[in-house]
Amino acid sequence: MDTVANRKLLTIEEAAALTPSGCCLALGGMTLYRRPMAYVRALIRRFFETGEPRDLTLLAFTAGLESDLLVGVGMVKRVRTCYFGLEIFGLAPMFTYYANRGEVEVIEETEASLALGLRAQIAGVGFMPGRGWLGTDLPALRPDVRTIVDPYNGEELMAFPAIRPDVAVIHALRADIDGNAVIGNNKGIDEELMLAADRVILTTEEIMPELSRVDLVGPLTHAVVLAEKGALPTSCHPLYPLDGEALLAYTEQVSDPASLKVFLERWLEE
Repeated sequence: MDTVANRKLLTIEEAAALTPSGCCLALGGMTLYRRPMAYVRALIRRFFETGEPRDLTLLAFTAGLESDLLVGVGMVKRVRTCYFGLEIFGLAPMFTYYANRGEVEVIEETEASLALGLRAQIAGVGFMPGRGWLGTDLPALRPDVRTIVDPYNGEELMAFPAIRPDVAVIHALRADIDGNAVIGNNKGIDEELMLAADRVILTTEEIMPELSRVDLVGPLTHAVVLAEKGALPTSCHPLYPLDGEALLAYTEQVSDPASLKVFLERWLEE
């Protein structure tokens, strides 16, 4: 029977086609935990085959390996994140390479600007006020972030503009065919991304007939993709740890476009 729920079940190739050029792509997970690596691999394969998607605005609370690969292959026009790196494994080599050359636009963000921008989008308003950035030089780097006066007490506040992701991709521990999902205790900002994004794609380690509890709810999910080990080499606790050897190999082997090309020839075949 063809139901709405069944139509949410897609192959990873079909799901990758849901990310158009020029969109704001938000990636769930945190640093080296529960990153949608299988989706990124499918997206890069599609880019090499079709030239799409390109000119992406990449949004991540913290950006890691998944984001570095997208920047490295030339799919990303601008980056919005408060951290871009590989934790104890060092710098993100391709982001460092292109950012130092001014070939990728970096929109200055902090935890406050990202959190309040997403909350504004969720609330359906143009901005969300907060005290973050007051007394700093950050507003000089972001002329779109302005000050306002609280109409009730006269206090000066920062007005952080709403952030609307076009597509959010989140990797789950378990999901059902309706798009309900469990993502574990380290949620990052995945719940906010689901509420703020126009389209939500879930990749998941396992598809269950039903779930006793959920972190993300099905009515907001547009696609569900089975992707076992879909976060490797990042971790998906408690199912599996990060693959430190693979991450170390990446940082040792990749430093520029030529070395990335060699790395991808092997990685895309896995």
